[in-house]
Amino acid sequence: MSDSTLPEIKTIGVIGAGQMGSGIAHVCALAGLDVRLSDISEEAFEKGVAAITKNLDRQVSKGKVSQADRDAALGRIKTSSDYDFFGDCDFVVEAATENEEIKRSIFKKLCPYLRDNAIIASNTSSISITRLASTTDRPGRFMGMHFMNPVPVMQLVELIRGIATDEDTFESVRELTQRLGKTAVAAEDFPAFIVNRILLPMINEAVYTLYEGVGSVEAIDTAMRLGANHPMGPLELADFIGLDTCLAVMHVLYEGLADSKYRPCPLLVKYVEAGWVGRKVGRGFYDYSGETPTPTR
Repeated sequence: MSDSTLPEIKTIGVIGAGQMGSGIAHVCALAGLDVRLSDISEEAFEKGVAAITKNLDRQVSKGKVSQADRDAALGRIKTSSDYDFFGDCDFVVEAATENEEIKRSIFKKLCPYLRDNAIIASNTSSISITRLASTTDRPGRFMGMHFMNPVPVMQLVELIRGIATDEDTFESVRELTQRLGKTAVAAEDFPAFIVNRILLPMINEAVYTLYEGVGSVEAIDTAMRLGANHPMGPLELADFIGLDTCLAVMHVLYEGLADSKYRPCPLLVKYVEAGWVGRKVGRGFYDYSGETPTPTR
C-alpha cells in the first residue's frame, strides 16, 4: 500500500439502497458524515432516498430529530450508480443482497476506484468475512460490520474480523460505530456470527413446529410473545426479515457447520419456492393484503 495510515472517516460509501443500505445511509448522514449511496439503477436509489426521507420525517414527528437536522442529513446524501463515485470515500460498506457471488463481484469492481487506505466493510449477516476479504486487494482493510434491521432503530452492530483484518482497521470501525450512536459487539468469523446463529435456528424451529402441526401460526406467535416476552412472534419476525433471507442464512449455517440441527425446514423452502417471502411481497406466514395480517396456514 502506498499509504498505510488510516484516514479519518468523513465520507462513507454505501453500496445497495435497499432496506439495509438506506438505513445505514440514514444513520451515517444523521451523524454528520457525507454519504455516497449507490445501487444498480436510478429507480433503486431513488426508492432508497424516499425511504430515508420517510423515516427521517417519522423521527421528526416523534420529536427524536429536529427539522434542521433532517434537512442537513438529506443534504449530505448523494446518489449514483457509477463506481468512480467512491473515489473520495474513506470507508465503503456493502449492503447488497445476501448472495456471496454478488458480493464478490461488487468488491472486484469497487477496489480499483478506491484510495489505497480506504476501508471496506460488508454488512453480510452470515457469509465468511475471510472469504469475502480474499476477493479484494486489501484484506487487512476489510471486515464485517453487521447492522440490525431496521437500522435507525436497532442499537446493535456486530463487528467481525477476518483472519487478515488489521487491528487499526477494527478500532477505526469500532469508533465509527460509537459515532453512529450504536453499541458494538465483537464476533468471531464463524457462519452467521452471534445474533443470526441463535435467532435463525429459533425461527427455523418455529417453522418446524408449524410444519409438524404442533401449533398454528397464531398459536406459535402468541405463545412466544406472551410466554417468552418476545416483542414479535418468530413467524411474524421471519416475514419481517424476509423468508428468502432466513433460508439463505440457514443454508450458510447448514453448509458451514455441517450439523443436521441447522437443516432448513422443508416448509420454509416451500414458502420461498412459492415466492411467499414475507412482508416485502405482501405474503408469507401472514397475508398482508387486508386491514390486519391474517395467517396463511
